[in-house]
Amino acid sequence: MEFKNTLEFAQSLDAQDNLRSYRDEFIFPKINGKEVIYFTGNSLGLQPKRTKGFVDEVMKDWAELAVEGHFYAEKPWWDYHERLAEPLAKVVGALPEEVSVMNTLTVNLHLLMVSFYRPTKTRFKILCEEKAFPSDQYMFQSQVRFHGLDPDETIVEIKKRDGEHHWRTEDILEKIEELGDELSLVLIGGVNYYNGQVMDMEAITRAGKTAGANVGWDLAHAVGNVELKLHDWDADFASWCSYKYMNSGPGNASGIYVNKRHLNKKDIQRFEGWWGTKKETRFLMKPEFEPMENADAWQISNVPILSVAPYLASLTMFEEVGMNKLIDKRNTIVAYLEFILHEIDKEVDSSFEIITPKDRGCQLSVFLHGQGKSLFNYLMENGVVTDWREPNVIRLAPAPFYSSYEDMYRFGQILKAGVLAN
Repeated sequence: MEFKNTLEFAQSLDAQDNLRSYRDEFIFPKINGKEVIYFTGNSLGLQPKRTKGFVDEVMKDWAELAVEGHFYAEKPWWDYHERLAEPLAKVVGALPEEVSVMNTLTVNLHLLMVSFYRPTKTRFKILCEEKAFPSDQYMFQSQVRFHGLDPDETIVEIKKRDGEHHWRTEDILEKIEELGDELSLVLIGGVNYYNGQVMDMEAITRAGKTAGANVGWDLAHAVGNVELKLHDWDADFASWCSYKYMNSGPGNASGIYVNKRHLNKKDIQRFEGWWGTKKETRFLMKPEFEPMENADAWQISNVPILSVAPYLASLTMFEEVGMNKLIDKRNTIVAYLEFILHEIDKEVDSSFEIITPKDRGCQLSVFLHGQGKSLFNYLMENGVVTDWREPNVIRLAPAPFYSSYEDMYRFGQILKAGVLAN
């Protein structure tokens, strides 16, 4: 498609957008009385309008039924989370029994590490990306110390090549082969939070499994954003948060994936609790743990219904639309945003370097050469909600559910005005 940097062209793309009606499904903050241009769905998605109805339903059942809501609510609380398994499985490319909803992301990664990081004297190393999200770094370090190991000797970081802003798949595969029998676990962010790069999860998973290691994925920036085929790739486990591209609300419930191969294994190491026991015998209060036959076996505590309700609300939209349509729009709108950046670059003295490679999802990370944080402040003050990362990177993530092509055009005009004003 031959793009144009005009309002009329942007509006023509919006007129052809078969997802355009979903923009009205979301609530936009306002600055100076106008709806913002929202680029931070990679941090916190906008609130779907239908969320309130799902939460109000739970509140009404709580008021009218109290404890009986567990069994007699319209959506009984005791199996409420099970309603999310099938739609979530479609989003992450899994079987419904391989998916569960519980806790939050780093808590779940810690719990999954109990099962899938089982170091021995000879096979103990963990492979991750350089400068992984800080929470992942802290998790790795604390897990390694828990096992009495030295993080400096145990955690191996894949580095970018000098002068490059992204990782090369061949370097990751080479490092996996080099570590060989010492490698216990590969755990990498499926989409890097800083540069927006989508890792070759299929190739990396295959290489890790060939080396005899377990392979897991932190999908915080991937779920609801890129195509995932966790079951087909044969990943051992994964976890993600739900409040970014999945629009479930701040700090909301996380999801997990556990490969079917690991279900119903009596010898698997796992931290266990009452809610992971079989439903059929749960209320017999038996002293022995009898695990659920699906990923719910990793659940420990009662599901937080008021957190899960907004997640279910959002998933109804994913069910209606499907990942293929979201990805099709994502590809076009991100390409149009890239075009706009290049066009504005021609009109101002500063230069914008996109450090996100072509293997990408919704996010473009952009170096603002010649500009400082004053430009970011200008954007925010003029209705563009974006994200600043030191030293001078802005992250732009147009979410296909609610971002419009006119947003991309208007952003370009505000960006141009901001550069000229600084």
